[in-house]
Amino acid sequence: MTPALIPSLGPAVPEILLAVAAMALLMVGVFRGNGASNLVGWLSVAALGVAAVLTLGLPGERVLTFSNMFVVDGFARFVKVMVLMSSALAIIMSMNWLDRENINRFEYPLLVLLAALGMAMMVSANDLISLYVGLELQSLSLYVLAAIRRDSAVSTEAGIKYFVLGALASGMLLYGSSLIYGFTGTTNFDALATLFGREGYSASIGLIFGIVFLAAGLAFKVSAVPFHMWTPDVYEGAPTPVTAFFAVAPKIAALALFSRIVLGPFAEMIDQWRQIIVFLAIASMVLGAVAAIVQTNIKRLMAYSSIGHVGYALVGLAAGTEEGVRGLLIYLAIYLAMNVGAFICILAMRRKDGMTEEIRDLAGLAQTRPGMAAALAIFMFSLAGIPPLAGFFGKFYVFVAAVNAGLVGLAVIGVIASVIGAYYYLRIVKIMYFDEPAAEFEAPMSRELGIVVTAAAVFTVLFVLYPSPILDSAAVAAAALVP
Repeated sequence: MTPALIPSLGPAVPEILLAVAAMALLMVGVFRGNGASNLVGWLSVAALGVAAVLTLGLPGERVLTFSNMFVVDGFARFVKVMVLMSSALAIIMSMNWLDRENINRFEYPLLVLLAALGMAMMVSANDLISLYVGLELQSLSLYVLAAIRRDSAVSTEAGIKYFVLGALASGMLLYGSSLIYGFTGTTNFDALATLFGREGYSASIGLIFGIVFLAAGLAFKVSAVPFHMWTPDVYEGAPTPVTAFFAVAPKIAALALFSRIVLGPFAEMIDQWRQIIVFLAIASMVLGAVAAIVQTNIKRLMAYSSIGHVGYALVGLAAGTEEGVRGLLIYLAIYLAMNVGAFICILAMRRKDGMTEEIRDLAGLAQTRPGMAAALAIFMFSLAGIPPLAGFFGKFYVFVAAVNAGLVGLAVIGVIASVIGAYYYLRIVKIMYFDEPAAEFEAPMSRELGIVVTAAAVFTVLFVLYPSPILDSAAVAAAALVP
């Protein structure tokens, strides 16, 4: 084997670490049994933390490896850190829940670790083949996580629904990739960008169909309308820590992948793909705002909420500019903090007879658990986009980017949808503070979760005073993707 055939492993060190850690911890779990679930969980968190530190230490310039199929740049670094952080938080959120539910399965943190590995590969994909491999590694792990409660018919049903519809979406994405390869002769993003950038190049109808199928497959992964049909049922049926994970990390990774594809190889075809993304954004914002109003189950409400937030994020992508990508990344960073905090509060909704998920069970929470009620109110206000909380600025940056790109109508629809969506967030606050108290929840949240909720709430409130670390990092990442 010649040195030219040996890829540089340096840019992929975080992914290699995650793969080795997953295999090693699998052996630990096999030999020590389910009693090792806590040990495997904390070691998985440590592996994700080390991978995040290694990611931050990667060079800032664009580096290609593995025959140009894997790319590391400022954009990948920013998104990977968010993915690894949210994956680690998902494991921490689940550990106390696994103990209370007597689910001593070491496979749970391992599946999150493998999903994080797949997401990291997705974010750094520079080829349709590496894109598909990373996407499937993530998806297969998530299918199992959705059905992790084998004694629950609802959890099993959620896993089956997700698997069947996910397989359909993967098939669409693969078919779109095959059409693109058939009409261009390459799967590499850089080669595609060079081809489409040639003067006088005109995309054939078959290639356009390929792009549409590819976009449809990715739209399913981010649960954008009309490919959202799996989201409410899976979010409601899956265990709450799994739902929290689904709502954050996979969406961040898939939106980043979406951005890399449309602004990389297909940047010269902006007229073709912008119409698709504008439609996805409008449909997601409107349905997310309207459908959530009638929900009584808080996890189902958060499912429609996440659909709406995907729509707002897609507004930044539809702009197709560096400013739009910057707004998208700022939005995702803020969304991570808001959603993690909100779902930890939902995890604390437990009584002696088990978990409760109805919104009415939050009645009078301000009297029985004032600290938890205050934190949840902060997250609800922020998700609604009420200033001066962080959620307002997330929407502000994507809407400004859309206006500057000439998409004034899209921004106006986004503002209207945001006003409508504020109703169901404020309804939760009203129930917590003004309704007669319901039965008190069983026990306060664990110390670890309390620390995470406090940190998320402080970030949400104080973002307005010191936003520069997020804004500057997002600007560097956006400049790396849109030179």
